[in-house]
Amino acid sequence: MLPCLLLLIAARQGYAGGFGSDFTFGGSLAYTTDFIYRGLSESGGHGAGQFDVHADTDGTFAGVWASTRDHDLDPYANYDVELYLGHRFNLSNAWGASLSARARYYVGGEQPFSNDYQEISAALTYLDSWSFSITVIPNAVQYWYETRLGRTTAWVAETTGQWLIVGGLFLTGSAGYYYATGTGSGFAVANHYAYGNVGLAYEYRRWRLDVGYFLTQDRAEQLTPYPVANDRFAGTLSWRF
Repeated sequence: MLPCLLLLIAARQGYAGGFGSDFTFGGSLAYTTDFIYRGLSESGGHGAGQFDVHADTDGTFAGVWASTRDHDLDPYANYDVELYLGHRFNLSNAWGASLSARARYYVGGEQPFSNDYQEISAALTYLDSWSFSITVIPNAVQYWYETRLGRTTAWVAETTGQWLIVGGLFLTGSAGYYYATGTGSGFAVANHYAYGNVGLAYEYRRWRLDVGYFLTQDRAEQLTPYPVANDRFAGTLSWRF
């Protein structure tokens, strides 16, 4: 997944209607063969349906994103629901920046505990071709393999890009690095892993098909109960409205 880049593109280009000249709204419907987020599969290697709706006015955007997930994975919820709010700054005709906040909620199922968390991100973008973001998660849930330890502070650095090849065909790629401070006696002071993907995307009118090959360092297994998305392919078909 490329959440930061897709959010920024959607907030700028995914408009379906408007109320006057300074308020617009839009969204998307998608199906992915594997819900991969920051190098981890939150659908257990299975397919997931996803939805987004957002509004934008004078550079300020807000929306809701949701996905189905594997309810057999912690915290045994059926859905992932995320609320986001931010502002985009136009630095020039080509360059932009944004500051956003996101709250993630696990909904449904029989949850014995809460894994909900919040995060703040700052991003720099060039047209719709490249972005770089830094995210801080002050209350990230900390695991040691499948044992839940509590909460800690985590940082995420991500860069994403897409390059037009011909027509509506793009070469896509992303790379990220997750760093979490450790908790508990005997555990490392910090846990971290790198992840990324490379693939192709094709756009036709409001439709987009993404196919990617995903890699994630094996050490990610040490701080998550989710399957590591390493050496696997996944595809996503989405429709903007």
